[in-house]
Amino acid sequence: MPTVIFQLPDGTERKVIAASGTVLMQAAVSGGVEGIVAECGGNASCATCHVYVDSEQAELVGPPNDVEDEMLDFTAAERRPTSRLSCQIHLSDALDGLVVHVPEEQV
Repeated sequence: MPTVIFQLPDGTERKVIAASGTVLMQAAVSGGVEGIVAECGGNASCATCHVYVDSEQAELVGPPNDVEDEMLDFTAAERRPTSRLSCQIHLSDALDGLVVHVPEEQV
């Protein structure tokens, strides 16, 4: 079961233990992580679960697919090279210790 560390805009962090096979957005919502709105429930159609993957771990997560890449153009906070929609990141034990940064705004 991977542990994910969410770095919040106020400088605090929240650790969430998630089941392998779930997506990062589900882990955030069930773990009560503030700032992950997830309006569309994981359909990559709203960009309200935007996160910045820690730059040292971006390769582990991989790049966005074409649909996600288009949605990332509509995020409320600036898009960065490591921007991802958390609903598109599938967690596995290989991502144990993943650090993601939550933007200041989602909508």
